[in-house]
Amino acid sequence: MFGYVRPQKSELLVREYEEYRAVYCSLCRRLGKSYGAAARLTLSYDCTFYAMLLLALDLGCTGYRTGRCVVNPLKKCTFCVHGEEQFTAASALSVLMTYQKIRDDIQDSGAFGKLRGYLLLPIAACARRKAARDFPRLEQIVSDAMEQQRKVESGPFSGIDRCAEPTAFMLQGVFEWSAGSDESSDSPKFRVLRQLGYFLGRWVYLMDAADDMEKDLESGAFNPFVRQFHLNGSSSREEIDKVKAYANQTLNATLSRMLAAFYLLDTKHFGPILLNIVSKGLPEIQKEILFKKEKMNVGSL
Repeated sequence: MFGYVRPQKSELLVREYEEYRAVYCSLCRRLGKSYGAAARLTLSYDCTFYAMLLLALDLGCTGYRTGRCVVNPLKKCTFCVHGEEQFTAASALSVLMTYQKIRDDIQDSGAFGKLRGYLLLPIAACARRKAARDFPRLEQIVSDAMEQQRKVESGPFSGIDRCAEPTAFMLQGVFEWSAGSDESSDSPKFRVLRQLGYFLGRWVYLMDAADDMEKDLESGAFNPFVRQFHLNGSSSREEIDKVKAYANQTLNATLSRMLAAFYLLDTKHFGPILLNIVSKGLPEIQKEILFKKEKMNVGSL
């Protein structure tokens, strides 16, 4: 994932914001414990959302404690007392996806990007091997989907929807796995998580493609929107803006399906925060990226 799945801070209660930060900091701590200090660089809003979702489906974070920030010891942070299983799974997903992201950067970037990727790859590969041993099914879901993504993007162009499918199916698989082995494929929980994961994955892929549109247009890297609408270096600002408007409509339709699935989800904890992310945070970051709105509501922690 790419850092787009974040809350709209201005709409969170102070208590909710502190709870979100506690999950964020707890995930950071777990990444360091499980995969080493360097793994904390893989911390993202996206996997914080995943950790919070796992906690919300179970007993949640039943208590908090205050401690020192593992990165800045002069800073105090709040951490979740329970939820080790959920944070361990979320940290595994974080390093697995970071490894795949570095591989993609090596393939798609220029000389500097490739050099940076080759320097980071051995560290990421070591963390990925440990995550794969602990969560083989999760690793298989991520690696199969990313391999399919590379095949789709390197083969004959077959439309934006087809390009978005591997990432959509990846998060669908991850969320299905998160339902637990005791859930049948016909259970409401399983079906709701499947839909939520699919449309979140689709939205993330399309959002990233829309975000990178002008950069990819300049560099010549693959971009489904550029390919669909035959944009090139001589395309006018008006033509690019029309494609962004189309991307916005497509993303809105995806958001509506995602939100419909979320409303059917039975959350035991963190429900208002998760709803804020899906119904407010995602639309706001979409507006900021596509229409260059001032970043006031969904900035960094």
